[in-house]
Amino acid sequence: MQRKRYSLEFKQQLVQEAKEACNATQVARRHGIDVKMLYRWIRDSKHADWKNASPDAKAITSYTPSPGEFRELETENDKLKKLLGEKDLEIAILRDLVKKVNPAYRTKWK
Repeated sequence: MQRKRYSLEFKQQLVQEAKEACNATQVARRHGIDVKMLYRWIRDSKHADWKNASPDAKAITSYTPSPGEFRELETENDKLKKLLGEKDLEIAILRDLVKKVNPAYRTKWK
């Protein structure tokens, strides 16, 4: 069985149609092609778009929070660290209790 070859215009048309419809499965069924093939075409078109993008669009920008946001993030981080410590302590206490109640579970919890 020979493979079908599709033109670039046909592929681009289907990719555009799938993007507009937001349903690649439906578009693939309508045109009688495999869904995996359409997803591959969509993925390839994204890669092609990225390759053709301007260097400014590809530039990675860094985010620096304002001093107020930084303080908020620090306080939230401290709260989360405290909560994590409490949970670790709780787990250790529960493991000790399990060891005391049923010594057979010792090897299971290590």
